[in-house]
Amino acid sequence: MTPPNHALDVRRTLRYLRIAVTSRCNLRCIYCRPPKGPAPGEPEGTEGQDLLTRDEIVRFVRLAVECGIHKVRVTGGEPLLRDDILDLVRDLAATPGLSDLGLTTNGTLLAPLAPKLRAAGLRRINIGLSALTPEVYHRVTRVGSAEDALAGLGAALDAGFDPVKVNVVVMRGVNDGEIAALAALTRDAPTQVRFVEYMPFRTSEPPETSGLADAAGGAQAARVVAAEEILARLRQLGDLSPLPARRGAAASRCYRIAGHKGTVGVIAPHSAPFCHACNRVRLTADGRLRSCLIEGGEQDILPLLRRGMDRETMQRLLAAAAAAKPARHHGSFRGRMHQIGG
Repeated sequence: MTPPNHALDVRRTLRYLRIAVTSRCNLRCIYCRPPKGPAPGEPEGTEGQDLLTRDEIVRFVRLAVECGIHKVRVTGGEPLLRDDILDLVRDLAATPGLSDLGLTTNGTLLAPLAPKLRAAGLRRINIGLSALTPEVYHRVTRVGSAEDALAGLGAALDAGFDPVKVNVVVMRGVNDGEIAALAALTRDAPTQVRFVEYMPFRTSEPPETSGLADAAGGAQAARVVAAEEILARLRQLGDLSPLPARRGAAASRCYRIAGHKGTVGVIAPHSAPFCHACNRVRLTADGRLRSCLIEGGEQDILPLLRRGMDRETMQRLLAAAAAAKPARHHGSFRGRMHQIGG
């Protein structure tokens, strides 16, 4: 990894690992994937290759925890597509020294698996939910059912996951009309609904294909709904009380709408980047360690892992990833979200 050309406190300690256990997904969200096949410039067969085995993932996580990682989140693609997801979660939950294990899913496959994941040792779950209106949900995901995603949300609450977070990528003219309805999910349940600013990544995909972007990124930028505008809309639903910032949760600002059991929040990677407080690193489904979602470089660690990576090597990798993290991103990633992990 090559450190970017801007200042950063290289003493930063990485504590949070997000690991994509599959590149496959049963949805094709317009901000993440092309409608079918590989993205422009992406080789045929790239999507769907789950190169990391369960044993490799578990071994990597155990080494990472020995080197200071405290929190692990299983992502994808859609992680529930892995046939061995329950065994994988069970193995990861048994990792000595791991204090926090979560999973991010689109929720459509979650309903029958929620109690089993809970029994396997998972305690935290995030559900990506773009809309409640079926037509809007389908516009964003292209396939899939909002009803299935809501069934997954209900199953997660019934299974006792705490917290259950709902992440909503807000796009102007696409699903920003759903903000009030999604916030209402917090009225009677302890759900945390977090509205995330859309990130206008550069892409070569034409607007008629993606539904969002042009080659110059202009149409993408017009889709951004800033966090302050989202908060203004939330205030129209009732008094909005800010909640104390949770340690290590620099990404989100949380609030409670008067009379609601749950909470709402905003995450502003576009208008108010929180890079200075980021302590996370990502492992992609094809075995690349990324220091940042957007910038900072990556390293193919699959050969190292298969040759028998040791603790000293892991320490060097994490130190290099920490040094390569940008002090502030510039939205320079060119590609698709699914290529870098959820």
